[in-house]
Amino acid sequence: MADTSYRPSVQAAAYAAGRGPTVVVDEAHVNFHTVAGRYAPFVQLLERDGYVVRPNRSKFTRAMLDSAGVLVIANALAKENEQNWNLPNPSAFTDDEIAAVHEWACGGGSLLLIADHMPFAGAAEKLAREFGIVFGNGFATDTAGITGPIRFRKHDTSLGAHRILRGRSARERIDSVTSFTGQAFRVVTGGAVPLMTLQRGTTLLLPSVAWQFSDSTPRIRADWMLQGAALQCGRGRIVVLGEAAMLSAQLAGPQRAPMGMNHPTAPQNAQFALNVIHWLARLY
Repeated sequence: MADTSYRPSVQAAAYAAGRGPTVVVDEAHVNFHTVAGRYAPFVQLLERDGYVVRPNRSKFTRAMLDSAGVLVIANALAKENEQNWNLPNPSAFTDDEIAAVHEWACGGGSLLLIADHMPFAGAAEKLAREFGIVFGNGFATDTAGITGPIRFRKHDTSLGAHRILRGRSARERIDSVTSFTGQAFRVVTGGAVPLMTLQRGTTLLLPSVAWQFSDSTPRIRADWMLQGAALQCGRGRIVVLGEAAMLSAQLAGPQRAPMGMNHPTAPQNAQFALNVIHWLARLY
């Protein structure tokens, strides 16, 4: 659930209140993260930065997409996986919707595509492939083989070199970002800049049922696979993230453990979220 006690801080708002671009958060595809739900802290952060945030509850068409300054798709699912997180995980989007999003984005749109661990990666796989991204529909572990927080740091080059990570000033420079399990993906076309690269010794677990692992669970090495990338398609800008909680503040499990921007190892996640939207909104 969202951590309603979390109060995101914005030291220098990019826009006057309500005067920034419109950020549209998809809610038309059984999305696990919504404006009033698990992404409420993300929405509050953007609103404090001056953006106008609204949900989308209709299928993707060109008219709908043209109303968005930035489109955020976070953890969409096909209807058949809403209550059943088993394989198979069909696409959350129709072929017509995928074609519309690709045409809109490459024609000058700005897209933030977020697909977490299985089944979410599988549900967004067809859309991601339109942009040369191949999702791994599994669970990323750290170098100790544990599902949980994964830290990306500038000093070990797991954080890349991109304007998103430099920000507008030294105060906005990102030196570390923490994700919370998620998937891992590869880029199969040129032009994408890695933002978050998994290090040697990481693994992608590939269960047939979400969160059910055993010694026989298929797995692949995830060395140098990505959890974040930025790319341009035509005149458009796209950021792809393989984990969703990093941009929110949540409380997980019976212990209500912090997960996201409220986690003690994630002090710069909120600024990272702002920097992503700044770049997509063409603030720089």
